[in-house]
Amino acid sequence: MQPRGGVYTVGDFMTGKEDLHVVKPTTTVDEALEALVEHRITGFPVIDDDWKLTFNEVQKLLNKTNGQVVGDLMTPAPLVVRETTNLKDVARLLLETKYRRLSVVDVEGKLVGIITRGNVVRAALQIKCEIEGKA
Repeated sequence: MQPRGGVYTVGDFMTGKEDLHVVKPTTTVDEALEALVEHRITGFPVIDDDWKLTFNEVQKLLNKTNGQVVGDLMTPAPLVVRETTNLKDVARLLLETKYRRLSVVDVEGKLVGIITRGNVVRAALQIKCEIEGKA
């Protein structure tokens, strides 16, 4: 894979919208917990009906259930990136902070994907193999 304009971007390696597991603010905590276990994930974006990102990181679910809905427990104002964001910048952010995943949004704030630490590691390995293959 050749980088666009000589720079790899988030869009080159993110998990796309079609492969994401998401919830809505009205999802019950119990339903969200079941989805976490079923899909073997630790969190997911919370979106509205138009795929606009509302809040993120549902890990607080493990503490309080009692019939609450996801909207009661969401983290407000999540950090997001665009598909065009330089992969190197996002890699640094993911590896040097507490974030394990960042939501990727378009210019309208609609969710188009997610970039994870795992995506960054896979990208690094792929880029390394491409470079070594050219040598």
